[in-house]
Amino acid sequence: MTTTTNSTGQTLRPTIAGFEHIKRVWNSTFGAYTARILPGELYVTLHDEGVTTTLGSCIAACIRDKSSGIGGMNHFMLPTGGPDNWGGGNAIASAATRYGIYAMEQLINHILRNGGKRQNLEVKLFGGGRIIPNMSDVGLRNIAFAREFLSDEGLKVVAEDVGDIFPRMVAYFPASGRVKVKRLRSLHNNVIANQERCYVETIKETPVAGDLELF
Repeated sequence: MTTTTNSTGQTLRPTIAGFEHIKRVWNSTFGAYTARILPGELYVTLHDEGVTTTLGSCIAACIRDKSSGIGGMNHFMLPTGGPDNWGGGNAIASAATRYGIYAMEQLINHILRNGGKRQNLEVKLFGGGRIIPNMSDVGLRNIAFAREFLSDEGLKVVAEDVGDIFPRMVAYFPASGRVKVKRLRSLHNNVIANQERCYVETIKETPVAGDLELF
């Protein structure tokens, strides 16, 4: 595989196998290439590049091997039926948690397969905002799921910005562990909520492709 060099002399290195479809662009604000992920996606990198996403009710877990810098981010939500039912029932006990488990295990397994060590994993957690006032708080259930999953796996959250009423833009740099979080104004809420509704409808209709086991 070949590398690409932009006009500033910065090199875009090849992705890990399986992530070729993720769009990466030079971000002059951060002075780095960044990969943009959407709901239901994740990205893991071996290189000094960023991963960005925009979150409403969804959760993004940022995980890396703090010794090697191998790491990445996912972006997921637990499906629980239509928007009017968001927030109903116990998400931790629900079959819907399969989607969250799958998202978390995919991220961790990609890191471990590419040289990360479980004992070195460092976790940061973002999202789960209640961005539509009259909507049941699916964000809190996503937060509860993520925290319980990580606790069950013996992984400590070293930093988080979750809950409240804000959508968030997150930029994560696994090589250093640095995270930039921007809380967005309410004018973005409807756009993000519509994106998440489309995502929920998709995962309701599409079964999880298979079960994963943590290394």
